[in-house]
Amino acid sequence: MSNLLEVKNLKKHFPIKKGAIFPKQVGAVKAVDGVSFHVRKGETLGLVGESGCGKSTTGRAILNLIQPSEGEVIYKGEDISHYKGEKLRKLRQDIQIIFQDPYASLNPRMTVEQIIAEPMRAFGTPKKEREEKIDYLLDVVGLSSYHKHRYPHEFSGGQRQRIGIARALTLDPELIICDEPVSALDVSIQAQVINLMEDLQKEFDLTFIFIAHDLSVVHHISDRVAVMYLGEIVEVGEVEELYANPKHPYTQALLSAIPEADPHLKRDRMVLEGDLPSPSNPPAGCKFHTRCPFAEEICRTEHPELKDVSTGDHQAACHLVKEVVGSNG
Repeated sequence: MSNLLEVKNLKKHFPIKKGAIFPKQVGAVKAVDGVSFHVRKGETLGLVGESGCGKSTTGRAILNLIQPSEGEVIYKGEDISHYKGEKLRKLRQDIQIIFQDPYASLNPRMTVEQIIAEPMRAFGTPKKEREEKIDYLLDVVGLSSYHKHRYPHEFSGGQRQRIGIARALTLDPELIICDEPVSALDVSIQAQVINLMEDLQKEFDLTFIFIAHDLSVVHHISDRVAVMYLGEIVEVGEVEELYANPKHPYTQALLSAIPEADPHLKRDRMVLEGDLPSPSNPPAGCKFHTRCPFAEEICRTEHPELKDVSTGDHQAACHLVKEVVGSNG
């Protein structure tokens, strides 16, 4: 399978300024700090981590909703990170986004028909074709054509997210960035939306970057998973391999926190000490060393790079991979 998207050393630093009249930059919030990964055509890459680790910022920087500070975003062999104007507008046909909050991402003054038609109108789709596609897309996402005359406030959260999904499909994109699309929904509705997205992926040959902090949801929908911590990817691998054999201690801690359905099953919890460091002043060396139970001197001074840690496509950024696996296994 060929790579549809490659992200190389992507950074997004938000400046910290002081001074009322002549503000000067005194630092930066390193929201995304050197992220690299690839996405193959037709697969789903799960992007997971704690709140504030830079997942959503990464997704928006890929789509150029926010301008990256540094790095390359290579889509179909072209670096799209500096696209502007008409080139960026045309790119919107190929890469779309489903936003996290179905209550905030739909215009309350527009009907469902207007919301779904807007992207097609912007790209000059004839009126008759727009009307046919709106009915088709509403049917595809599990709504009826009579819903198109209603406003967003007349729908439940799950229905609103289905409208957001229909809007993302209007221009026949290849890649959709799903920014925590089910986190604002009830668990029963989450399952419906996830199953819908899997069906749509097969029907429309879609590629997903699925951003979430719920590891059980990511396990269900993803082919590969990338784990983020404080603006960096610390582990990436095929979903079954990564969940069965996590190498990085942060991944191990996240997986140990997943609730278990069997109350009689005893499982060792790996509890992380301390608070998440500030992205404006990250620790030297390995950013995770301040909370890692296995940290040694090298972790405090040298920054670890992603490296192969097992056969297959499985990489982790940890100086002590062997020792960590030995300690946990």
